[in-house]
Formats: sequence, C-alpha cells, structure tokens
Amino acid sequence: MSGSVFGKNFTVTTWGESHGKGIGVVIDGCPAGLELSEEDIQRFLDRRKPGQSKYTTQRKETDSVKILSGVFEGRTTGTPISMVVFNEDQRSRDYSAISDIYRPGHADYTFDSKFGFRDYRGGGRSSGRETIARVAAGAVAIKILEQLGVSVHAYSREIGGIKAETVDLNECGNNPFNMPDAEAARLVAEKADAYMKNLNSLGGIIECTVSGMPVGIGEPVFDKLDARLAQAIMSIGAVKGIEIGDGFMAARSSGQENNDEFYSVNGEVKKATNHSGGILGGMSDGSEIIIRAAVKPTPSVAAAQKTVNTSGENIEINIKGRHDPMIVPRAVVVVESMTALTLLDLLIDNMSSRLDGIIEFYRK
Repeated sequence: MSGSVFGKNFTVTTWGESHGKGIGVVIDGCPAGLELSEEDIQRFLDRRKPGQSKYTTQRKETDSVKILSGVFEGRTTGTPISMVVFNEDQRSRDYSAISDIYRPGHADYTFDSKFGFRDYRGGGRSSGRETIARVAAGAVAIKILEQLGVSVHAYSREIGGIKAETVDLNECGNNPFNMPDAEAARLVAEKADAYMKNLNSLGGIIECTVSGMPVGIGEPVFDKLDARLAQAIMSIGAVKGIEIGDGFMAARSSGQENNDEFYSVNGEVKKATNHSGGILGGMSDGSEIIIRAAVKPTPSVAAAQKTVNTSGENIEINIKGRHDPMIVPRAVVVVESMTALTLLDLLIDNMSSRLDGIIEFYRK
C-alpha cells in the first residue's frame, strides 16, 4: 500500500527526496484541453521556494519546474502529466553528524522503526521539500477550479500568537509572512527576530477560504468534504490540527448560537451566518468554506536539546544546517494546493451522483 498517492479521480503521485536528484509528481485524471505551461506552475512554486527572506531557510534553490509529459502544444492531452524539479543546492554533509541521532520533533525515530533504516539527509521523504510536488499538482487543480468559478485563497492568520485582525489579501505579498494585516506582520517580525536570536522557532495558523463552490459537493459518510479536507491538510508534515468554520469554538457554544439559519432570496437558499464553515452533513452548502490549519514550530532549532542515538545512548544535540525559523509563510501555498486537489477530486466524483445529470451529458 503506497502512501504517496492522493485522490480517486484526479490522482497525484509524488516522488523524490530532499537531497536526492529531485522532486517530482505524476498527475492522472486531468481532463484534456486545459491550457497549461511551465509558467503556470512556476508562479505557485515561487511562493514556497526557499531563500526569499531572512525568515526562511537560506538554501538556494530556483525550484524550476519541467513538464515531461501530458502537455502538447500548450494543452493537456488527457494522459498522465509528469513534472520534476531538480535539486540544486543540497548540502548533505550538513547532516552526516546526525546520521545515527534521532532529532527531537522529527520523523527520524519513527521512520527508522518502520523501515529499518532512513535517509538522514534533510529528512528524505519526510522533508518539507516533498511539498514541491503537491504545489505543482495544486497549480493544475487551481487552474481548473478557476474555470469552474471556484477560488481558493490561503494566508497566515496567526504566527507566534500574533493574529491578523484584518484580512486584506493584497497585503500578503507586501510582507515576508504572507499575512493579510500589515501591523500584525510588523509585530511578527519583531518576535521572529527575538526568537531567531535565541536559536528558537515559531508556529502559527494558516487560514484558507474557498468561494464559488456548488452546493452538494462531498459524500454523506466516509468521503465527507470536511473529512477529505482534514485528511489532505493533515497530510502536510508540519500540520498538527485543523478546524472547519467555528471548529473547536462550536463545542463551547449552544445549538441556537451554532446553527446557521436559512432564508430565501428569489428562490435561492442563503444562510444568515456561517458557523458551519460552508459544509453541512459532509457536503458543501454554497457559502464560503473556511479552513484553519495549526502548524507546529520548526523542530530544527540550533539550541541544545536532549535526545538519543541509534545505540540507545542519551546525548545532547545542536542541529546544524539551513532551516526555516518558521514554516507557516511557505506552507500557505501548500495548504491552498491540498485544498484545491481535494475540491477538484470531489467535484469530478459528483458528476455521477444523479441519473438525470448522466443522461443529459450523454444525450445526443
């Protein structure tokens, strides 16, 4: 059973290691006729690539994508789309000192226990660099969703306990944190500088909103839209929690407070509030979908930490290498991508949910 395949209709298979030859993805199930170029993909990869500010890892990678198959004369052919990003700035020597050491907060111990050995160079498949493949695939999904009138936008809602009080998507590109609030970004910079000086790191919350989703997307039982979104977002290495709509606040409210009352405008059903976050009974309800992902602090910190080695000895470690002092800003586009992949997969699934729709599609 492979853990590197995502989706049922629009399937994504990722491959590659942080310090291997490169990172790649194969997309199967993409409809033919979509206009697609490497530039379309590169726009999204540029949002997650390293070295963009002092608050990200200084590993120098262009993350230039190459489309190897599935596109002819600028359009998708309906056959598998294969893409690759070659690694350019690996420094595997930075990791030789920890080849027999389990880093706190990393997958070293669990990976070693599962497979009997591990690629210690940057974490191998457990590295955040694997998300290049997700973003490349997500770029394709987002382009299809745009043609369906569905838009997906993610941003840093909170970093280090400092929350964006306003949401101006145009502001996200004006600061290194992808925050939609200039004042919050300024406060985060001050806190991040202090944490970096003390060899420490920060976590945060990424919020993702979806508008334009048709009503009824998602399945009533195991393939609920919120269940599939939770699985997709939680598959991102640094994510430790997810909320839909009010999330955990719903547990602290009453039924009257939490319910979204319906009303009709010219025969169209609307909601007075959106505590549900756009999903009812596992299916989209036509209002904005709101997702929040809790991202842990970067576990690679240079401060001294206690751990053990593969011989079972208690030791102390100071992690060397080039690491993000916070994961949140670069993970924003990853959350956006995984959300888009989930939505598109279920939209395709929904095409066969009603007999009249199938008859209409195939009627000559």
